[in-house]
Amino acid sequence: MAPLILTLTIEAEAQTYFNQLRQQYFPPERNFLDAHLTLFHHLPPAHPGIIPTIQALCAAQPRMQLLAAKMVNIGKGVAIKIVCPPLQSLHGRMRKLWLELLTPQDRQGIWPHITIQNKVAPQQAAALLQQLAPTFSSFHFWGTGLTLWEYRGGPWHQLQQFAFTGEEMAQNSWAT
Repeated sequence: MAPLILTLTIEAEAQTYFNQLRQQYFPPERNFLDAHLTLFHHLPPAHPGIIPTIQALCAAQPRMQLLAAKMVNIGKGVAIKIVCPPLQSLHGRMRKLWLELLTPQDRQGIWPHITIQNKVAPQQAAALLQQLAPTFSSFHFWGTGLTLWEYRGGPWHQLQQFAFTGEEMAQNSWAT
């Protein structure tokens, strides 16, 4: 059975924006996926607690406001750094619940980002960052749930989406 990947589901307008950047700058021969924010890279597919845990957490979680803060160099590519304390908190809760199931990569804290270019020469990444960063303006967008994927060696197969359905606070004070 293929490992599972868990990503944040984001609102359609922001998803379209990130997808356009990825389509434009990600090497086409390696671009099998839409833009995404990965929370866990390798969850065990046969574990009976994965889906019930995701369902319970999403039922209690209101949608969350995220900040696309800035473009950053990731060595052989460029990503958009995402800031969202509620996302950090949610990830921490999941990590604690699943600790014994996680790979070393997934046991680490999360550094939220959306990759728009990867697997290029460092000079090419630096050039793209120099080109795009001066015109990039930070903006807020909404995280609306979680998506569970099955990894198939290239393209991912979507298994299930889980909406955040918890009650929303009056405002996300960290984002104002």
